[in-house]
Amino acid sequence: MSDKFDVIVIGGGPAGYHAAIRAAQLGLKTAVVDAWAGKDGKAALGGTCLNVGCIPSKALLDSSKQFYNLAHNLPAHGISVENAKVDLKTFIGRKEKIVKQFTGGVAQLFKANKITSYFGTGKLLKGNEVEISGNDGQKQTISATNVILASGSVPIELPFAKFDGKHIIDNAGALELDAVPKRLGVIGAGVIGLELGSVWRRLGAEVTVLEALPEFLGAADPDIAKVAFKEFGKLGLDIKLGAKLTKAEVSKNEVHITYNDKDGDHDLVVDKLLVAVGRRAYTDGLLSEDCGVKLDERGRIVVDEHCHTGVDGVWAVGDAVRGPMLAHKGFEEGMAVAEWIGGKAGHVNYDTIPWVIYTEPEIAWAGKTEKQLKEEGVPYKVGSFPFAAVGRAVAMNEAIGQVKMIAHAETDRILGVHMVGPGVSELIAECVVAMEFKGSAEDMARIVHAHPTLSEAVHEAALSVDKRAIHKGN
Repeated sequence: MSDKFDVIVIGGGPAGYHAAIRAAQLGLKTAVVDAWAGKDGKAALGGTCLNVGCIPSKALLDSSKQFYNLAHNLPAHGISVENAKVDLKTFIGRKEKIVKQFTGGVAQLFKANKITSYFGTGKLLKGNEVEISGNDGQKQTISATNVILASGSVPIELPFAKFDGKHIIDNAGALELDAVPKRLGVIGAGVIGLELGSVWRRLGAEVTVLEALPEFLGAADPDIAKVAFKEFGKLGLDIKLGAKLTKAEVSKNEVHITYNDKDGDHDLVVDKLLVAVGRRAYTDGLLSEDCGVKLDERGRIVVDEHCHTGVDGVWAVGDAVRGPMLAHKGFEEGMAVAEWIGGKAGHVNYDTIPWVIYTEPEIAWAGKTEKQLKEEGVPYKVGSFPFAAVGRAVAMNEAIGQVKMIAHAETDRILGVHMVGPGVSELIAECVVAMEFKGSAEDMARIVHAHPTLSEAVHEAALSVDKRAIHKGN
């Protein structure tokens, strides 16, 4: 006789653990099946995000920023430090402590909410049963009225540059290097490539980024991408656009790369090669053939607007379904599904999901770009404001970038906000709130912002939409 639950969640990452906790809060008997193991071989809840993604990468970004500031930014403040060094063991160790703190924190939340946790790989069977293959080789079956599939995603591997864990690495490998590589190659100028490339460049590596697309950060606003590209160049990231990797071979402890661009074939030799060309839904072994759940052409679980698979009582959320592969998108889907199951009014607004790249400077945006609005035939107006005219940014010696706000030309409703500069990962939240409440640029312009703060750039950008910014010519 299998254990019976109201809700079983397969996957303990961001989407899964949020779904489980919300379901438990609603009084539903809940279980989670997750196979992620820490370095000690024990269960480590939190998925990619907490273990080898969002959290550890931000820890290394912050540590590397501190080191970089010593030599490049503090002298402007009249502070000098000679012969600064990085103890890489401590550098990586700090990251490990943070990861352990947060994965342990999720385990404590499960305990507090009386969630049953199973350590192993889950497979959905017909009739909402879940087969668990434990990491000890044992198998058992449990069942539930509702099953939420939250299996996440894994890095895409290139057939001609397969991961070996030593020379050709994925994002997890780039978080674990035991020495600063003299030469680091990065395939893909996306979020992962730029963030991890920045970490090791700040510590002294020569970093070459190969991006197959002809434009930089195509999903971002071109004005924002242009500023970011220039600043990454100043940092020393050598970003080559329209550069397609064709071969990568390991020889004599080096990676020999061949890539082509508009000028032909080129050779490059690096010590480590980070392949960061994107991620794919992780659905391998997740579904039995007769469970009824379908996958699309990209291997993602097919769901409707309510994250339902079409099979009674089976739902799917996070990276394994359509939409952006963002932890916070998974958070909201997981909680929304739990609320739908619990008879509540769950909701996710995909039009206002913020995107953030935690480089230096930071990049953030939410809503539509000018290009999208042009293609859709939507009339719009634009306002922008540079951080160079923001007193707080200048005082911080981080007066780089701008805030760009796009509003409907007739209704003035905010349609999109795009930023590059200091602290924009936090500033974007104010804009998302305004957009959620269908606010206008005028609404934002009428809100009193504290002085001196970075948020004044948002205020002035809103004023600029109607050509009345105070601290710049309109």
